[in-house]
Order: sequence, then structure tokens, then C-alpha cells
Amino acid sequence: MVGCSGSGPGPDSPASCYLVEHEGYRLLLDLGSGSFGVLQKVLPPDEVDAVLLSHLHADHCLDVAPFVVWRRYSGLATRNPLPLYAPVGADRRLRLAYDLSDGPIDDVFEVFGIGAGSFDLGPFHVETARTAHPVECYASRLTAGGRSLVYTGDTGACPAVVELARGADVLLAEAAHPDVPGLPPDLHLTGREAGEHARDAGVGRLLLTHVPAWVDPAAQLSAARSVFGAAELVRPLGVYEV
Repeated sequence: MVGCSGSGPGPDSPASCYLVEHEGYRLLLDLGSGSFGVLQKVLPPDEVDAVLLSHLHADHCLDVAPFVVWRRYSGLATRNPLPLYAPVGADRRLRLAYDLSDGPIDDVFEVFGIGAGSFDLGPFHVETARTAHPVECYASRLTAGGRSLVYTGDTGACPAVVELARGADVLLAEAAHPDVPGLPPDLHLTGREAGEHARDAGVGRLLLTHVPAWVDPAAQLSAARSVFGAAELVRPLGVYEV
């Protein structure tokens, strides 16, 4: 868990960034604000094999920008360009971060646009589904070695996410919203809704993430466990086996 804070960096963790490893292949799910610095505590950035972005909100993609700088200027990148999978338009968004409206990033990243579907990435078979979120966002199911991990990205209550997660070993689910009235729909899950998604999908284990610094994480976990007992709250730099 390189970063697990919701909606932006918190005092104890950067925003969303998850390193998934299988057979020596290292895939980053999201590179949210503040995460690239912490990533360098976990492994040398040149050991990342690919990046998969769920969507283009800053708390999930902003630190691709310093990764561009690192790969271009550090002299330490030995494998350019690096595959980067993201919703269509990611390359333009990253160029605009530097006001480089016509400047390429294809010297350091080979960008592949994704939609709902499936593809192979290293040892992983990846399946994606559109989530309930204000911008185009995709949950992903990674399968390798007979085990499956599903990452929700950002989503409100979403039948497509439940279907994608059906029978998965682990569901890594956002739980950004407290369980209070008046919350906007199709934005984020509450702890209880994350638990309901895990229960309805029949997953083996639920890992809660993306809890903002101003939301009580213990309350989110308690709400999830009220409907799905095998739930836990991820911790910064925690390591979890699927």
C-alpha cells in the first residue's frame, strides 16, 4: 500500500497508489498525489513494469507527472517507454500538467487507452468495468496464478463492480463516504456499501482503502463489518497477500 488516503494526501499517507506483484512483475494501480515520493521508499522506480490508472482525478493520477520527470532526467531509467494504461485522454492530461499542449510524453510512457473490457498485462489477465463516478473510471480485476484481486477505483454503489468482483479472492474497495444523510450519489462508497458489495459479490476478503483524513476509519471498518465480517482497513505501506 504505497498510498491509501482518500481524496488527497493525508498526514499519514499519500493518495491512492497500490503496488501489485506476481512472479517478479510489478504493476502500479494509480499514482495519486504524493505517492511518487513514498514509492521510492518501496522500490527503485525503474523496477516498475507498468502503470494502470483507474481514472484521471488528481488523487489517482497526479504523481505520474513527477514520474515523467524522473524517467526523463534522472539518468536512472533503463526501460523507456514504460506502458501506462488509462482512460482515453490521459496523455493529454499529463501534457497539460506541464503546459505542454503539443509536447509528447511518448519518450517515457507508451500510453494505452482503456475502456470496459479485458487485456493481458505481464502475468495478469485484466478485466475492467465502468464505475459510478462523475468522470470515466474503471474498476479492475487482476487474475494471475489462479488468484484474483479486484480494485474498485472510485465509485458509488455500482452493480457492475459487484459483477466484476464476483468470486474474487480479495476486493480492494474505496470507502470514502461516512454513513450520513445527504451525500451525493454516484461518487463514493460508504463503509457499509463497501461491505455490501463484498457480500453480494461473494469475495473472500475485503480491504478498505481511500478513507479521507477527515473521516473516522474505525467507523468505516465497523460499518463494513456489520454486513461482511472478513473486512479490514489497509495501513500505509502494508503488505497483503492475495
